[in-house]
Amino acid sequence: MGGCHSYPSATKADKKSLQPPDFSSEKLGINNNNLEERPYLQQQYVCQLITHTDMLALTALPPGVDKAEWLASNTVAFFKHINLFSSALSEFCTPTTCPTACGPGNTVYVWTDDHGRKLKCSAPLYFDYAMSYVQELLTDEDVFPTKAGSVFPTGFIFLVQKVFLLFFRTLAHIYWSHYRETLALGLHPQLNTLFTHLTLFCRQHALLEPEDTEPLQDLITALGQQC
Repeated sequence: MGGCHSYPSATKADKKSLQPPDFSSEKLGINNNNLEERPYLQQQYVCQLITHTDMLALTALPPGVDKAEWLASNTVAFFKHINLFSSALSEFCTPTTCPTACGPGNTVYVWTDDHGRKLKCSAPLYFDYAMSYVQELLTDEDVFPTKAGSVFPTGFIFLVQKVFLLFFRTLAHIYWSHYRETLALGLHPQLNTLFTHLTLFCRQHALLEPEDTEPLQDLITALGQQC
């Protein structure tokens, strides 16, 4: 699978079980920035993309390509783009500004560690856990093989679904807690394009449940009307 070998080495994922941690979320009525309005829905912003290419064609499985291979290569690509975008905003997402990992609708994301303990942590810590978990999977040859003729593990699609849930939550937090900074940096067209690509890919390949995307369903609908 092209691309995985380019990542730095990380601790190997547990080979005994391919069950990922429980990525719980709770409705706690907490909003980091105490914003009632949703500026990302304003017409002058939601209409801005960096490309108006046919996203459905871009996300569809190409003829003759193995589905697991297609999911794997796209997982690597999304990981790179989301990490890059998050890094651009990292100075604004701190334990002080974001004491909880929030998403729209006052949702708080709670990390569950290897021992089953739920950890209510700051947004930067939550997303550090999330991206470290994803990177461990991507650098594990038993999970994301790069050699020709290698077989993807049983339950691979389940792991990919969990990874894309983490990707979605990362972007949801950015929209909810850091959209003003995104506007100030002029990065909202890039964010809209990345989010549109991600949600269409997930819909095309049944990677997320409706309850997963519900916090940003209003944005998904608005972007769908523009694209």
